[in-house]
Amino acid sequence: MEFLSEYGLFLAKVVTLVVALLVLIGFIAANREQLKERVPGYISVTKLNDRYEQFKETLLEAVMDKHEFSRRKKQMAKGRKARDKALAKKHKEMLKKQPQEKVRQSGLERTDTPVPEQGAADAEAGEQHVQALVTEKPAGERKRIFVMHFDGDIKASALSNLREEVTAVLQVAEPGDEVLVCLESPGGMVANYGLAASQLSRVRSAGIQLTVAVDKVAASGGYMMACVADRILAAPFAMVGSIGVVAQLPNFHRLLKRHDVDFELFTAGEYKRTVTMFGENTPEGREKFQSDLEEIHALFQHFVAEYRPALDIAKVATGEVWFGQRALDLGLVDELKTSDEYLTHCAQEADLYQVEYKERRNIAKKIGLAAQGGVESMLMRLFSRLAAWRHQAQ
Repeated sequence: MEFLSEYGLFLAKVVTLVVALLVLIGFIAANREQLKERVPGYISVTKLNDRYEQFKETLLEAVMDKHEFSRRKKQMAKGRKARDKALAKKHKEMLKKQPQEKVRQSGLERTDTPVPEQGAADAEAGEQHVQALVTEKPAGERKRIFVMHFDGDIKASALSNLREEVTAVLQVAEPGDEVLVCLESPGGMVANYGLAASQLSRVRSAGIQLTVAVDKVAASGGYMMACVADRILAAPFAMVGSIGVVAQLPNFHRLLKRHDVDFELFTAGEYKRTVTMFGENTPEGREKFQSDLEEIHALFQHFVAEYRPALDIAKVATGEVWFGQRALDLGLVDELKTSDEYLTHCAQEADLYQVEYKERRNIAKKIGLAAQGGVESMLMRLFSRLAAWRHQAQ
């Protein structure tokens, strides 16, 4: 028993030393990275149709006879070639008809662009013109669906990539195309998620259909982003909602006072600092802080109601979270379906392109990320083992 305790102590020292070294390396690498000029990233595009076809062929090769699979593969290739040829022919015919239609409609064609007088009147009234939503492509053209992923944390760190991806897609997306955002986020900072929601709003303003798929969670700021979509899909057990605002902080005033430590705070402006962690909070300060939260909550409710007017906002803006079926009943989402199910279904009639903005990483940043990942992985394993030992002890 004494040997095991000494060995455990030795192991703990080794783990502590390794973690400390990794943290030090990561800290040095991160600081070196900040001193260097940021290297511009690039857009990576993957055609998901090809990936699905590859999966299908791999499985068919495994379950079918060799000769039968070869024959089936030739048939599939022949079918794809015939389909592409038919689409190209329809597209060519459509291009021939377009000049004739333009000539016939030149005297009758109306434009949605407001005349200067009407534009000025609309600006005075606070109206904003957006392009009309078109969900179908002309005959002979395949619909394109651009897929993006947003995995949000408390700071909405994925926002920097999202804005680049939206900008890239809007350069090529046309009426009849669609943008699908696979969204996972429990929410976080108000300003950050407000900006993220505004990035998705750019898609709708361009007249491109926007769909958001929630497989796990879209709560608080995550739902603020999701509600911008023309349609929200949710998995049956996805967590949706949490239309509310929360703020919390510890206060060490009594602890500092007990040890004769003074904390002095200097401000200019009555409400520059309403509550503090180290000073004594006043009833007036708490009241003002609560008033600020209520104002943010009111803005949140107005934002959701603007994009989902049929929603009973008073009923759902309680800060509660609902699972898929209940969220559907309340009108928070439009359909129960996973992103995988939706994409594989759409792959039959549309071209799917996964769009991802990636940053080029130098050696310093790679070392820093590797160190961070190693520390996180080690801590997770340690916590899991501690939980297992505790369960066995009970």
